[in-house]
Amino acid sequence: MSRPTLEACTHTIERPVTWGSMDAFNHVNNTVYFRYFEDVRIAFFEEAGITSFMEEHGIGPILASTQCRFKFPLTYPDTLTIGTYISERSDDRFTMSYVVYSQTHKKIAAVGEGLVVSYDYNQNQKAPLPQEWLPFLQVA
Repeated sequence: MSRPTLEACTHTIERPVTWGSMDAFNHVNNTVYFRYFEDVRIAFFEEAGITSFMEEHGIGPILASTQCRFKFPLTYPDTLTIGTYISERSDDRFTMSYVVYSQTHKKIAAVGEGLVVSYDYNQNQKAPLPQEWLPFLQVA
């Protein structure tokens, strides 16, 4: 995994740390970070028109794998900036790098990656990346 930075992110969203995201160890549960990644990934897909392309053509993204590296524990209250950028791309897939930045602590709390494959949901098989997606999938 590369070392993502908030400055490298081409798309960001903000989310509050909620009380319900904390676990018995008094920090945000590890599974919640994958929700943060999902939130920014879906926001990116919607802005890029990938979601609407999928609805019209049946070809869309499918998450093949994801990972997270925790830097320090987040706690309530806090506000997060969650960012993403495309770090790799090939003919039928791309990698999104993620950053979770704590506004309270002014530092990165976690980094991650998600491998996204172009998938033909009508044929149940991977497909080449649609040309319409490529302007939004520039490697940073």
